[in-house]
Amino acid sequence: MLADARRVRAELGDVAARAERLARAGQDHAADLRIVRDRCDGDAELADEPQIERVQRSGTRERDRAFTYHRRVSRIVLHDAALADGTSSSLRRGVSLAIEDGHIAWIRPNDSADTTGAEVVDAGGATIVPAMVDCHSHLTMPGGSHWIQRGGDPPAVLRQVARENAKRLARAGILWARDVGAPSADGVPISLGVRGEHKGRLGAPYMRVAGTWIGKTGYPSLWVTVDGPRLKDAALAQLDLGTDLVKVYMDAPQGDRGSPFSVHDLKVAVEAVHARGAKVAAHSGYFDGARVAAEAGVDSIEHGMELDDEIARIMKQNGVTLVSTLSVFTSWETFARTTTIDRFTTDEARARIAKRKEGTYASVAAAKRAGVRIAAGSDFGGGSVRAGHLAWEVELLVAAGLEPFEALAAATRNGGALYGVPHAGHLGEGMPADLVLVHGDPLSDARAMWRVWAVYQAGVRVA
Repeated sequence: MLADARRVRAELGDVAARAERLARAGQDHAADLRIVRDRCDGDAELADEPQIERVQRSGTRERDRAFTYHRRVSRIVLHDAALADGTSSSLRRGVSLAIEDGHIAWIRPNDSADTTGAEVVDAGGATIVPAMVDCHSHLTMPGGSHWIQRGGDPPAVLRQVARENAKRLARAGILWARDVGAPSADGVPISLGVRGEHKGRLGAPYMRVAGTWIGKTGYPSLWVTVDGPRLKDAALAQLDLGTDLVKVYMDAPQGDRGSPFSVHDLKVAVEAVHARGAKVAAHSGYFDGARVAAEAGVDSIEHGMELDDEIARIMKQNGVTLVSTLSVFTSWETFARTTTIDRFTTDEARARIAKRKEGTYASVAAAKRAGVRIAAGSDFGGGSVRAGHLAWEVELLVAAGLEPFEALAAATRNGGALYGVPHAGHLGEGMPADLVLVHGDPLSDARAMWRVWAVYQAGVRVA
């Protein structure tokens, strides 16, 4: 056995050396890196972390793409934690959770927990929650007060921004990201390449992407712009490029508060997209666009800055989810103090932002009254918020009238339902062990979601 281990280690040393040579020559050595990782994972005889770290350090090209090596343990028990999964206002205490082969093996009271042969993690004082789902994100953009200008940065810059954002999301316990708009390069949404680069990578979120924005003729050329009869063709063209969903902008250009598309044209597009097994997300800032989107049966209304009880009733009837982005306006309020930009700092700007913020809170209240499913989004990158700040949305949803467990559900299980993966945002035996430990009780203090202590992805600790 020892001789075999030495032989394989020597072979891996050759692979590592070859990877270093390729890196110094500016060539891709990801395949060799994967060989070293895959052969070492979970094998104490072969694990040679200095060797893996040497490969990781090789060359700037791979450094941008490097994974963090995580030792796989066959069985982990998180001992003496609390647990909150968004289904109840009651916190479960004295809980142990076992992870085996990347899945949740069982969730039991401490006195029933079998820790034989397991790595036991003392989780005392922490609460286990499902990993979060950010239903409104823009991975390729950095956010901040100049977010609009940053969308025009060179594609290489935007791709690197996406890499950094992916890391921030995972560290914050956000393991699913629904990207609802990205700039294009040579006619292809940059988000498609971002999704491909991060697929299957630990320490980065699972991603579904909408491609670029589809708006009415009159919006910037970096969008896809059409008139109503061509909306269906534009939506299907995005799917043909490989997107997972379609994003339609239901605000008209040039400040027009009317709907840019008719119920008929949008409904035709929605039915065509649904026939392909995909979903439609509809940006909406005004009543008319929201009403049309609800009547056409889109899958989600993003932002929903103006909803009334009738629109909310139609949303409930047609199974339309509200994706809240309350943190955008709170972010803009901070810019009144931290920037010198007139659109945030003047008295007129402050009053306008306060009015829009009040409208979004009223929309959340209307959605709750009607029983509309609410999913949390941060709008990071494309709306001033920074990546990894979904906990802010959880906090603000409570301020808007949701119970803390409902706000937690918005950022987890409700988001997972819209994302379209049954286990996303859930905790349950047999499910992948995608979970987070936070310091404190998120069912009495939503701010606990900021205090991330540990993140497990597919049973591997990544933060």
